Amino acid sequence: MATRYLYLARHGHADALGNLTGTGREQARSLGKRLAHLPIRTVWHSPLPRAADTAHEIDLFLSGITSVAEAPELIDHVPYVPELEETPPSWRAFFDGYSPEDAAAGHEIARSLTARFAHAPEQQNDEHELLITHAYPIAWLIRDALDAPPVRWLGLSSANAALTVIEYRPGALPSIGMFNDMSHLRPELRWTGFPKAPHP
Repeated sequence: MATRYLYLARHGHADALGNLTGTGREQARSLGKRLAHLPIRTVWHSPLPRAADTAHEIDLFLSGITSVAEAPELIDHVPYVPELEETPPSWRAFFDGYSPEDAAAGHEIARSLTARFAHAPEQQNDEHELLITHAYPIAWLIRDALDAPPVRWLGLSSANAALTVIEYRPGALPSIGMFNDMSHLRPELRWTGFPKAPHP
């Protein structure tokens, strides 16, 4: 049975202007080394520079026949703006000011994201694809794989250069092989992209 292996990673640590820091480049290279043995043929990245640069850093360690390309669906976006009654109190200030038009545009990107990537391969061979994106699109793809209510993308966070794997097979439910795995990163490179707090 052909399987689509979707490897998801948030871009490396970036500065306030959205450019990779030295830490972000080291994170990306560590992820590249971890993935080097896999038959990844395509690396897709968000149009934003921090994601594109992460993809190119990772590609240094992949096979010479890997292609690196931009996918507009991977742009940083809010995939679903919940109704007030389903919004956790801690998130209400975040969504304050989102217009119906902005919410609809973000949800349309989210629909395009799942339509393009969240399904079994159409051919008979396995597919291995790496998506370098942002925390919210990763959360949306996980939510979609679990067939959870749209609001449940909230609270799914990813560290910079952490690895998530979803497997898609014909006639089967998606399988989440791992989520937010940071074992390829040195301890001091882990948990960036999260608020400052004690972490295991």
